[in-house]
Amino acid sequence: MKIELTTRKKWKNWLAISVFFLLLAYATYAVSSKSVKSVSAASLSFQTVQQGAIDVYSNAYGELISAKERLLTAPALGKVAEILVRPGTKVTPDTVILQLFNPKLEQEVSESRGELAQQQAQREAFKYEQQNERLNYQGRIADIDAEIEKAQLELSVNENLMGLGVASKIELQRAKLAVKQQSNRLAFEKEKFKQFIEMQGYQLTQRNITVSRQESQVALLEKQLDDMQVKAGITGSLQTLEVELGQSVQLGESLAKVGSDDELIARLRLPQQQADQIDINAKVNIDTQKGMITARISRIESVVTNGSVLAEAVLEGKLTSNARPSLAISAQVFVKHQTDALYIPQVAGLRPRSKQSLFIRTNSNTLEQKDISFGELSQGNLIINQGLTLGDEIVSSDTSDYNTFKQLSLTE
Repeated sequence: MKIELTTRKKWKNWLAISVFFLLLAYATYAVSSKSVKSVSAASLSFQTVQQGAIDVYSNAYGELISAKERLLTAPALGKVAEILVRPGTKVTPDTVILQLFNPKLEQEVSESRGELAQQQAQREAFKYEQQNERLNYQGRIADIDAEIEKAQLELSVNENLMGLGVASKIELQRAKLAVKQQSNRLAFEKEKFKQFIEMQGYQLTQRNITVSRQESQVALLEKQLDDMQVKAGITGSLQTLEVELGQSVQLGESLAKVGSDDELIARLRLPQQQADQIDINAKVNIDTQKGMITARISRIESVVTNGSVLAEAVLEGKLTSNARPSLAISAQVFVKHQTDALYIPQVAGLRPRSKQSLFIRTNSNTLEQKDISFGELSQGNLIINQGLTLGDEIVSSDTSDYNTFKQLSLTE
């Protein structure tokens, strides 16, 4: 009997201990999850949900670049003999950036000019030769004309004598035949002379083509020689210089780059999430830190690089005093117009395109934690997608110390 009483007592003790721990765990859970913490209302900041039409803009960053750029390349083999302008210098189209030297090119220009002069002299001499040959032909034609006149005179005499019965009929026939032969000869010579004139025209054309080809060669070499003085070509500033004094360069090698200063465009990096919503000609507000410039999107690339898409905007407004190529800028790009949007002014800790748990004032004395879904951030206003209604007040100050509480009680 004593053994049975001892066994029952231990069983009851274990049951009591288990019930105690269950009650303790429940109490801990209740305290941690459903108890109400008191917070002073004066220590918190609130934002009221507003509603209305709002233009959604996307934040973008980038830089100003020259709308007109000109790459300067070597017109021929050469060596950099002189550098006259350094990057950042203002230039005009006739500003000489650097001087290249190539003695072989100078020799080629001289030889080409001599060859041209020789061909031009040969052409002039050929013209005189042709003129002499034409005079020879014309002399033969004149001789034939004289023979015809002589034959016609003899024919006339024989016809008169034949009428008087003095000349024979055979003499008259011979005179007629002589006139006919000389007339045929004259027609033949004139036809030959005509063809000769045409042939001379073709020969002179060939000489002219040869001279023109040589003139083109001379002009090309002279232009190459003139281009050894490398000029800016446009008004702006020298942006880069890629050669050094004494350096040898090859034909077509890059020497420098010149860009316009007054004609600029903006190169922007758009967020990938919003790039497909932005239209060509979308309005852009550019901040240069010294003022705003209005612009329009002119081009959007399709390639995504590091989470952004490259776009270009044409500037429409007046440039600010600090506007220049390579100036870092920030921009607001118009995405869409949204009517009856719910939004609040953006404050620290509230992130666009995110879902966050925030405390909402349910009445004058109570705050309740709710899940809020935020949309885009546009011009300082954060759009609310879900979780709030017009007039709701959210706690905008830091409440991380109270995240374990579902409700907070406000005190004065």
